[in-house]
Amino acid sequence: MTNEMNGDTTAGSKRWPLIVGAMVIVAALVGALLLVTGGDDDSDSAATTAANSTDVATTSVETTEAPTTVSPTTEAPTTTEVPATEPPTTDPADATRQAIWPWVDSPTRFADPVEAATSFATDYLGFTDPVVGDFQAGDSRSGEIEVKAAAVGPMTVVFVRQLTADDSWWVLGAAGENLTIDEPAQGAIVESPLAISGTASAFEGTVDVELRADANGEPIYQGFVTGSGGPEPGPFSDTIEFTSPGSGGGALVLISRSPEDDSVVEASALRIFFG
Repeated sequence: MTNEMNGDTTAGSKRWPLIVGAMVIVAALVGALLLVTGGDDDSDSAATTAANSTDVATTSVETTEAPTTVSPTTEAPTTTEVPATEPPTTDPADATRQAIWPWVDSPTRFADPVEAATSFATDYLGFTDPVVGDFQAGDSRSGEIEVKAAAVGPMTVVFVRQLTADDSWWVLGAAGENLTIDEPAQGAIVESPLAISGTASAFEGTVDVELRADANGEPIYQGFVTGSGGPEPGPFSDTIEFTSPGSGGGALVLISRSPEDDSVVEASALRIFFG
């Protein structure tokens, strides 16, 4: 009995180290597996965390573009240009060809347009102490001035312009309120016989007609035409004969006179040239 028990005890003693060794090996394998698995999980977790952090950083950082600015464009205001006029010339003979007054051969010149119109009305047309209005500019070098025989009555408009480089004022013509010249045309070259026509309103319809040449105080023709004796102008026409003064300029003048003292009430003057 004792030998059997000792044998069993010896066999058992020999099996325990084997069992313990096997358990140690198994534990080591399990631990290794856990380490491997745990390391992968930690690595994956760290990678995931880093990726998530990157996503969060990417998401939280917004790209802000600088606003586009447009430089204001300042355009010059539209201006209106001054109406063009014929440039003055230094040749008086050419510049003053279109002017009736003053005569180019005389020393008379006018620095003021109203003075030019007043002289024309009194010295050329024959008004007595006329009422002369203010200068009304048409452009930078020309305009018109109203002239009346009295404070109340028909109006004569005198046209003035600066024609020469010295800026002196010249008279181009005149238009009576009730005296219109249709024929000849402004600046026409005329010969005898000369057909004239237009409309007029005057006392008893009678209007004086004069043909004048430059630098000649006396008319080279005097006559009359008959228009309307009423308030509305009526037509007139006539053919006049005259002795030509030769080439040069002049004027066709219509004059309406007062029945009381024969003074000039109204007048028209048209620039012409003799052929």
